[in-house]
Amino acid sequence: MDWLKNKRDPKKPFLLLYHQKAPHRNWKPEEKYLTLFDDKTFDPPANFFDDYANRGTAAKTQEMLIAASEDQIAVAHGNGGHGRWGHDFKMLTDPYGKNTGFENELKRFNSEQKSAWLSAYTPKNDAMKAQNLEGKELALWKFNRYLKDYLRTIQSVDDGVGEILDYLDQEGLTENTIVVYTSDQGFYLGEHGWFDKRFMYEESLRTPLLIRYPKEIPAGSKVDALIQNLDFAPTFLDYANANIPEDIQGESFRNIVNQKTAKGRDAIYYTYYEYPSVHMVKRHYGVRTERYKLMHFYYDIDEWELYDLEKDPSEMHNLYGEKKYAEVQKNMHIRLIELRTQYGDSDSLDQMHIERYLSKRK
Repeated sequence: MDWLKNKRDPKKPFLLLYHQKAPHRNWKPEEKYLTLFDDKTFDPPANFFDDYANRGTAAKTQEMLIAASEDQIAVAHGNGGHGRWGHDFKMLTDPYGKNTGFENELKRFNSEQKSAWLSAYTPKNDAMKAQNLEGKELALWKFNRYLKDYLRTIQSVDDGVGEILDYLDQEGLTENTIVVYTSDQGFYLGEHGWFDKRFMYEESLRTPLLIRYPKEIPAGSKVDALIQNLDFAPTFLDYANANIPEDIQGESFRNIVNQKTAKGRDAIYYTYYEYPSVHMVKRHYGVRTERYKLMHFYYDIDEWELYDLEKDPSEMHNLYGEKKYAEVQKNMHIRLIELRTQYGDSDSLDQMHIERYLSKRK
């Protein structure tokens, strides 16, 4: 706000990047929201207690469970994985009397901040421990603690964005300012029992994107066309009437959001390769069209998953290898190989898998 009010040249166009870190793990709300939602109990997603039947190794071996059992936590790789009593659920001692180490995280607070924090969380933690929760009831408590803390931090994001938008209104800048609200990925709010991101499943693949530009974009319009985050750069350059370098792989979607065309991408590509690492999500890549998704998990496994998003939007039933979807599967493989070639994304080990697949189809 200081830059907008005092440091920019009001005679020139401006570009402001306004980033938010608060919604990142481990979701420490600001003081005024420490008790927000204390009077509410949220229902989990329908697949919160997912058993990953008819899914592959990757879904079964990840380390991003909100309500992991003590046994699952004990065998996890390091401290970065499943939900933890201290770091994630804000307890100084767990329900079994063990020190969680969370006290070390409170050292960064001053005395007033720490007092406010303990006043807000200690009664809630003590009440939970007195219930001696087990099984599903314990899992639901963990889900609510996680979700409420997440939403409390989001409330502060809403406040900050609102302050910026109010300023644009007050200064008469709304009509001629392009506001883009987005994220670096989607996020799991308990779907499949998870938090975090990384997987190509819909909840983390689908990324928030809201754009306001009253001069050009109809208010309240909704666009269902497929785009990717690599399309942001050429789109912003397009709005700025700047040249778009030929080596940019993205495509401007300006004419999609202003509704001059309804045609987006026919398919989008995704790749994730940070394994073994935090949350232990297997390396994979894939292609998504309007209706179908094909994923390949590789490196230390060789497994494929295919989903019909129209019939199975929650991706609970892997269709790979089913005769009914043989033609779809073949076409998705072809489109995937085309996109990997287009983007120059290759892995020598994985390339053998592709060549083996193609040889079987000849």
